[in-house]
Amino acid sequence: MSRPNIVFILTDQHRGDCLSVSGHPVVETPHLDMLAARGVNFTSSYSCCPSCIAARASIFTGLRPTTHGRLGYRDRVPWRYERTLGGELSRGGYQTHCIGKTHFFPQRTHLGFDAIESYEGAQNFDGHFVNDYWEWLRERAGGHVNETLHGADWNSWVARPSHLPEALHNNSWVVTRGIEFLRRRDPTRPFFLNLSFHRPHAPLDPPQVFWDLYRDRPLPPVPVGDWAGRFDRPVEDANDWHGRLPPRLLDAARRAYYAQIAHIDSQIGRLRIALREQRAGETWIVFTADHGEMLGDHFLFRKTYAYEGSARTPLIVCPPTPSARHVCDAPVTQEDLMPTMLDIAGVPIPPGVEGRSVLPLLDGPSKTPWRPYVHGEHANCYGQEGMGVQYVTDGRVKYVWYTLSGREELFDLVRDREERHDCSRDPACRDLLEFWRARLAAELAPRVQDGLSDGKRLIPGTSLPQVRPELLSP
Repeated sequence: MSRPNIVFILTDQHRGDCLSVSGHPVVETPHLDMLAARGVNFTSSYSCCPSCIAARASIFTGLRPTTHGRLGYRDRVPWRYERTLGGELSRGGYQTHCIGKTHFFPQRTHLGFDAIESYEGAQNFDGHFVNDYWEWLRERAGGHVNETLHGADWNSWVARPSHLPEALHNNSWVVTRGIEFLRRRDPTRPFFLNLSFHRPHAPLDPPQVFWDLYRDRPLPPVPVGDWAGRFDRPVEDANDWHGRLPPRLLDAARRAYYAQIAHIDSQIGRLRIALREQRAGETWIVFTADHGEMLGDHFLFRKTYAYEGSARTPLIVCPPTPSARHVCDAPVTQEDLMPTMLDIAGVPIPPGVEGRSVLPLLDGPSKTPWRPYVHGEHANCYGQEGMGVQYVTDGRVKYVWYTLSGREELFDLVRDREERHDCSRDPACRDLLEFWRARLAAELAPRVQDGLSDGKRLIPGTSLPQVRPELLSP
């Protein structure tokens, strides 16, 4: 019996609510909606560590952050993992190919893939990294145009349309090269194609046609929590991670972000046409993101936070034949992706993988009990001591705890998905607070080296490292 192909689509900094199939009032994602209508839209998918590198380490190893050793964001730390998603599929007979952003280090490390066409934005740590998209763009533009002429930065809220034609935009390049792979692939093997979009991560530079589509869209109010006053100050820097923007600038950033997602969605439609025209055969499509983007919610930008804009991610699993179930609210996280795709491929899941395949959830409630919640974390970010966070959620309630100060927050996500009200000080929520606090204390108890819990209570006063010291050893 032939084994199926797998297309794994990974976006960067894509909020979990930014799918029209999930009810977003502005962004339109008809092609992703089509995948959800044939497959399953996981509405309680959360990032285990909501920034690029740590989340991707979990995606490609099936391990929790505490196990793979990346508890926050730190560049230039080598990826030394014996068992990886690309490697296991390659050993299992798949032709494995990755196009786009990886954040692996050293740059251009294959991490088990047969081949990589690499794009890492402006990062070039040793001066020798070859950015395949920039080389491709230079050839097509005659060396006269580069991606960064617009002046928008890589972690900025500044928004403007790209100066590049749509066909030359980075989003388009990812799918152009993916289609070329499909044309030239080995027909004797099933394929695993990872299309890794850098956007909607900044720069917020959608092609002009998508900027125009969204430039006048009405926007809902920006949510501001009753707990968010500590972040309310005028923005002073084009790369600020928090602060109050003039409404016109914030509206432009939000619309450009939605336009980026719409452009990616259109490229996914282009890919689906190519799969059909090239008769690729039985193919699964898995779509997700590494983390979200606060986008001005609660006066915050970027990621690394436990809040919904940052921590919740989209996840759609679409089989070759329609699933009987189309929405699943079981709590899932990024270490589940590797075992899921190995399960699809019929490749053994290596010992030690901590995630679980979500395939039993595709056709209704699993006969095997599922986990009751997911756990996420992130070490101090943006140089701000005291922002290191731990959180647990089942998609209905979320408990947030800051490891240094002991500050805690509790959100009722059923009644208050935008997290406008912190319930942790409500007398009526005392039992619920204690229940979720105890869950986190039990979750952290085995991590004796961190000193965050004795199993019964949480112990504040610790700032965890971005990476565990053993990862820094030669």
